[in-house]
Amino acid sequence: MRRFARAGFFALAGLVLLTGSAGAQPAATAGCTASPSAAGTQTWRCDNGITIVAESGARFELKDANRDGHIDSVELSSKALLVEVPKKPGGNPFKVLTPQAIAAVRGTKWAVDVADAKTSVFVADGRVGVSRRSRGRGVVLGPGEGVDVEATGPLTVKTWGQPRVDALMARLGQ
Repeated sequence: MRRFARAGFFALAGLVLLTGSAGAQPAATAGCTASPSAAGTQTWRCDNGITIVAESGARFELKDANRDGHIDSVELSSKALLVEVPKKPGGNPFKVLTPQAIAAVRGTKWAVDVADAKTSVFVADGRVGVSRRSRGRGVVLGPGEGVDVEATGPLTVKTWGQPRVDALMARLGQ
């Protein structure tokens, strides 16, 4: 956990501004610039302070729902993203949307991983609210906690073991 917290990132889901996959540079950047990073990942740094590390082959769209020229959400359809969102007073939370889940924050670090029919969300620092995409009762995760979101069944918050954290972070070049 300490090594993950030192990494300084979380992996964790309006108008489409950017569609991409790690390794390919989309034409529109919405105030974000991409650069290659470790292990074939790609790091997006945005002018509103948001940093996104995309696993090699990740499929995602950066979105600007309020059309202010800055991304405020990411739609993730496969693989993993590591997201860092600076704290900001008030306003709408930044969201990562997946086929199964919505993870929302106002300033924290978390990881979101989409595989098969499951979304996994892990929090390294701060707090993240997670609910099913179809709505319903959600959970709030704190540091070191994660949840696996599937189509049915309870959302059970668990403390992730270091091997699981390390495996996800390795895929993200951390």
